[in-house]
Amino acid sequence: MAERNYTVLVFDWDGTLVDSTSLIAEAILRAADDIGVPVPDRSQASHVIGLGLAAALARVVPGLPQERIPDFAARYRAHYREAEDHIRLFEGAVDMLDTLRARRVRMAIATGKTRAGLARSLRSTGLEGHFSSVRCADQTHPKPHPAMLQELALELAVDTADMLMIGDTSHDLQMAGSAGVAAVGVAYGAHPRSELERLQPLAVFDTLAALRHWLLARC
Repeated sequence: MAERNYTVLVFDWDGTLVDSTSLIAEAILRAADDIGVPVPDRSQASHVIGLGLAAALARVVPGLPQERIPDFAARYRAHYREAEDHIRLFEGAVDMLDTLRARRVRMAIATGKTRAGLARSLRSTGLEGHFSSVRCADQTHPKPHPAMLQELALELAVDTADMLMIGDTSHDLQMAGSAGVAAVGVAYGAHPRSELERLQPLAVFDTLAALRHWLLARC
C-alpha cells in the first residue's frame, strides 16, 4: 500500500504503547508451571502475545486439555494482576498521543486484552479520553482475524484506506492485511524486526521516537 495521510490511527496496546511484553510472557510461564504442564520457552510465550486466549494456548501449550483451559487462564490472570501496577507506557508515548490528539487525529485501540483489562490500563495511564473507540479480544473475533478493524471502520464511519494499524506483532500486521488496512510495525515489542518485515508493512521502527516522527508527518 502506498503511503498517504491517515484520518484514523489504530494502536495495539501491549508492546506498542505499553512496555508489558516481558511481564505477560512471565505470567504465561508461571501459569504453565502452576498447573503442571510443560513450561514453554520465553520466546514462545512472547510470540503469542496479542492472540485470543484459545489460539494462544493452542500454540504455547498445545497439549493442554480443553478442561484445563479455565485453570490456566485463572493462574495467568492472577500472575498478570500481581505485576500490573508495575507496567508503564513506553517513554514518549504520552507526548506522542497528546500531540496527535491536539491535532484532532482520531485514534482507536485494537488489542488482545479483555475489555476489563484495557479499561484498567486506560484508567491507570490517564489515557481514557484519547481514543474514539476500542476493540478487545472478548468483544469480537481476536487477532489476526480482520473483524476488529472492520468494526472500527464501520463505527467511525471511515474507509479502511484511511486507517493505519500500528503494532508490534505479526498478528497485528496480518489482521491489517486481511482488512485492507495499511500498517506499520514497531520492533521494540514482542516480535523481531525480521518477522514484521516479512509481512511487508509500510515501515518498521526500532524506537517510539522514530514512530512519532513518521506519524506526525502524515497526520
